[in-house]
Amino acid sequence: MTPSGRVSQSAFDGSRLRVILLLDLYEGAQEQFLEAYEVMRKQVASVPGHISDQLCQSIENPSQWLITSEWESAPPFLAWVNSEEHVETVKPMHSCVRDTRSMRYSILRETGARQPSASDRTTRGAQDAVRVGDGVARHALTFTVKPGSESKVAELLAGYQSPRAQVDENTRLRRTSLFMHGNRVVRCVEVEGDLLAALRHVARQPEVRAVEEAINPYLEQDRDLTDPESARVFFTRAALPAVHHVVSDRPAPARLSRHALYYPAKEGRGTELARLLAHQDQAAAEDPDSAVYGSTVFQRDDIVVRLVDLTGDLDLDPVASLGLKGAGKAAELERLLDGAALGVEGSLETERNINRLLSHADMLPVTDRSSAES
Repeated sequence: MTPSGRVSQSAFDGSRLRVILLLDLYEGAQEQFLEAYEVMRKQVASVPGHISDQLCQSIENPSQWLITSEWESAPPFLAWVNSEEHVETVKPMHSCVRDTRSMRYSILRETGARQPSASDRTTRGAQDAVRVGDGVARHALTFTVKPGSESKVAELLAGYQSPRAQVDENTRLRRTSLFMHGNRVVRCVEVEGDLLAALRHVARQPEVRAVEEAINPYLEQDRDLTDPESARVFFTRAALPAVHHVVSDRPAPARLSRHALYYPAKEGRGTELARLLAHQDQAAAEDPDSAVYGSTVFQRDDIVVRLVDLTGDLDLDPVASLGLKGAGKAAELERLLDGAALGVEGSLETERNINRLLSHADMLPVTDRSSAES
């Protein structure tokens, strides 16, 4: 199998991760920033999966700083950066920093005493196969609303005017898909170009600001998006990163149906569940007869959401739609899934429970907008 032509995004390739954080400090805040960094450095050093970090200051502009860190792989970093512990750890830095930009890279090659062989790269955690993407970044946000307000929130989120798709000459909003499962909202975005620039562009649009203000009274967790600190904490807690994206190399069919499926994991099993679904969808992309044409798996802690583009109806092949093709896969999902949270208990190897799981995991589509509609 040669997934490099299909997989454009993955946290599960086993490679080491390089994280780069660019910071622009306020004038006179350097000493305060250094004190905050020392506290953070000591805390992150004990985080599982962390290898090392460096703090650098620009030789051209003393207000510009750089933090690089290396991790054993992407999953432990994502678990850390999206944790409540991280939110509290970085708070003292916020008053020092005017702007930040975070970038994450799989380590593909490195120089040293000798150029490592392919087998060395595998054992040392370097990505071996080059992923070929489509120039699209994918991300999602998730939050919960007060029980009983679901229909009102869905109405508000479905009714707003789409923001302008073109952000700048290099960045464009391609698609926004929004779903709900009970009182949980999931908003998935696809961006050609710079994801951060697109998210900032959307946040500034008056039509978006208006609908965000309108849903504030219904949120379970209070926020004030006009306050930078409150907004930063909200978006950190709401982040639902894309951990795997795959698309078939078959010619794109004329009609695809988009669905989102919700897989609440048992405590501490979210990454394992997301990895299972990612591998299943990668296998589906290799199958010319599979109904799954493309898939993006999003995961944060024990919340896993799978966005799938199907060539037919969702219930036409429930096993494929759920990502359970293959011997033992239903039992493996049963071991990782919090079936009680979905109201599905018992063996997933029965047709009845497979159909019930599909019905209960299927998220309510609220809106799906492409840039062609903007």
